Amino acid sequence: LGCASVVVGSPIVPLGSAVTAACTIQSELCHVLEQAKVHITWMLDNEPVAGSQQQGLGGTEVSNLTLPQFNQTQAKLWCCVEWNGTKQRVGMAEIRAGYPPAKPFNLSCVLNLTDYGLTCQWEQGASSHLPTSVELRCARSRGQAVTGCTPEVGRSGCTVPRRLLQLYRQMEIWVAATNALGTAESEHLYIDPMDVAKLDPPALQTIQSIPFQTDCVALAWEVTRSNAHMELQCELRYRAPEDPAWALVTGIVGQAGTTQCCGFLFGTQYHFQMRCRRSSAQGYWSEWSPGRNYTTHEKAPTGKLDAWWSTQLAEAGGRLEVQLRWKALQRREANGQVLGYRVTLNPRKRGRDPPTVCNTTCTHCNFSVPVGTRRVYLSAYNSAGESAATEVTLLERKGQPLGRLWAVPGGECSLRVHWAAPLAPVTAYILEWQQVSSEPSHCSACWQMEQDGATTTALIQDGIEPFQQYNVSLYPLYKDTVGVPIHTTAYSKQKAPSYAPKLHLRSISKSSAELCWDPVPVEMQNGFITSYTIFWASSTTEVSSASVNPSLSSFVIRELKPSTLYKVHLMASTAGGSTNGTGLTLVTTALDDIEVQFLFLTLGLIFALLMLLLICFHKNGQVKRQFWPNVPDPANSSLGKWMPAELQEEPLQVPGVREPGPATISTVTVLERAAGKQPPAWGKEPSTETTGTFPALPQPYVRQEGPGALLGRGRTAVPPCRGPGGSGDTVQYARVVGDGYKGQQHAPPRLYLRSSSTQPLLLDAGPSPKPYENLGFHRFHGTAPHGCPGDDGCPEDLPATFPLLQGLRIGGADELHDCRAF
Repeated sequence: LGCASVVVGSPIVPLGSAVTAACTIQSELCHVLEQAKVHITWMLDNEPVAGSQQQGLGGTEVSNLTLPQFNQTQAKLWCCVEWNGTKQRVGMAEIRAGYPPAKPFNLSCVLNLTDYGLTCQWEQGASSHLPTSVELRCARSRGQAVTGCTPEVGRSGCTVPRRLLQLYRQMEIWVAATNALGTAESEHLYIDPMDVAKLDPPALQTIQSIPFQTDCVALAWEVTRSNAHMELQCELRYRAPEDPAWALVTGIVGQAGTTQCCGFLFGTQYHFQMRCRRSSAQGYWSEWSPGRNYTTHEKAPTGKLDAWWSTQLAEAGGRLEVQLRWKALQRREANGQVLGYRVTLNPRKRGRDPPTVCNTTCTHCNFSVPVGTRRVYLSAYNSAGESAATEVTLLERKGQPLGRLWAVPGGECSLRVHWAAPLAPVTAYILEWQQVSSEPSHCSACWQMEQDGATTTALIQDGIEPFQQYNVSLYPLYKDTVGVPIHTTAYSKQKAPSYAPKLHLRSISKSSAELCWDPVPVEMQNGFITSYTIFWASSTTEVSSASVNPSLSSFVIRELKPSTLYKVHLMASTAGGSTNGTGLTLVTTALDDIEVQFLFLTLGLIFALLMLLLICFHKNGQVKRQFWPNVPDPANSSLGKWMPAELQEEPLQVPGVREPGPATISTVTVLERAAGKQPPAWGKEPSTETTGTFPALPQPYVRQEGPGALLGRGRTAVPPCRGPGGSGDTVQYARVVGDGYKGQQHAPPRLYLRSSSTQPLLLDAGPSPKPYENLGFHRFHGTAPHGCPGDDGCPEDLPATFPLLQGLRIGGADELHDCRAF
């Protein structure tokens, strides 16, 4: 509004210090505020802060503000007045805070001889959060300090031009940094610019071997024209491609010329570089010159080859199969590039080459020799010649073995092998190692020879990989034999297995489950399996576990609950960690196998019985006849229903004849027959011997008593029928008491008495009885048999009550023998 002014004590203050400010409002200049009371407030950026307001001179309103600690690097302080309920900004002051400039350090300068400019570099300290100016100052001897150069924004270096330099005299050089809070200077550097000159690199001209067949070379070089007037100190470096570091040659002095160096390997390519500096000052070295390659000349290989062998008899007799292996010559012994190796049966003699059994560029060879060959000779050759032959003695492996062998990690890619020395003196040791894998393999180069027979340890570094298992073998070499090897296995580093085996359920019952798994392949074990751990749990039980020996591949979980779901998984562990396998879900059975078999057997028996009962009910009649045979019913027999033709024409008129009903036999009494009396044969006439008027007739078939007699006396004795003359020698043959039979109509009980007659009763109907044998015949004709007085003496109504007798008629006899009741 033009009627307010804001004044601060200092617009730039140290970070964290106090800030003071005052805001003055002139009401006459603010027309909108003439009639209103002025109320002044403060805001730091967008945050309100409290100040103290008072009335000033000339009708002004003044508000003073003090910030005890200003912790912002930059902020705007606003003076506001309230008008119509809102705050109006009427004045502003900007405040910055920071630190004094940091002191520059590590000042260094280099003189470039191309344009003779002095380039200096330094490191700036921490930021001051304030605008800072930096400049490089220099002063000649007895001269005023001048600004040599000013770096570009964001850079910490600049170049002093040649016109401000004083060569070959000492100058003072430093860096100054200035801001609103102060100035900081680096350490002052007192140098002659020529002492810090960096020369141009020299150029290598020629390299050659001198003299021939030695390990020395001569090098010639030259320097640039700008450095030709200086005394120089130079260095030479070189290395072969196989060398891990450079070899350095120092102390080469002179402006230009040649130098000679020795100690180079024959037949080896080297890379050479050179650099120089002023010899009178400890200034900067020039850059390394462009490289130059040179290959030294070759000569015949030297040294002895380390060899190892194995032998076996060939299938065809008379030959010995030999597998010979050797280590390649070292570069210092190869004296160049080895072109091949030769194996002979005899040493080379002057003017005559021995027969060669193997010539190869490899480091192994298989060949056959005659049985009994004890030595072969091995040599290496290159373009310059052939090495001296190494004698290889094919010794038998039957010497004393070592007592103990063990291996420990020597690093991620090495194994440290230890052993116990044998009692016999040893000339050398052979170490073999092979990576253990599921697929058989053989590494011909995985061996080494320890020439020191007194050592008891060795480091294996070739071909060793972490997390892979190796089988290590050690052979002691004696003077005249090779010891029997001993073996061990080792890992250079172990970790958790790549995966754990998958569980399979082999069998399960109501309280146990047998699990099995396939072992982890050795390539995936990543270490020695120390144990397998099996975990199982149900929804109602806590997790249980069991540790299993790594040599096992199955386990039985016991004490499980019947009909319960379990979750099982397996964990494989090594010294480097553990890996969990996939889970397996199983449910225990309600019954064991034996119980299931018993249950099925029981059900089978029940089913068989049910089938048997069904068959029985289906064929009820046949089954009943098997267990309850039908008792013959004479009343319903065919014979009982049969009547002669005569009777059919003349029906019997028998008083009181009753329709016979079915008889039920419930009691059978067997009586002894009269001694000496034989029944007549069927179909024969009865005996003609008589003791009375009529011939002897068979005894009556049956005597029947009425139901009243049976019910009244219980069991009624029936008198036997006497023979001729009233003899009582015969006795009752059978007594049948009738009763209701199961399933038959109930009839009054009847008593039947059977005599010793030979007449069949229930068989076929013929032949017809004789007339004298029919008791009913006499009854019908009004005659009574002899010896039957009254109704009590003989059975009554026999033809009517016994239908069988209806078909019997007695002819030629007037009466029956007497029957006597008893």
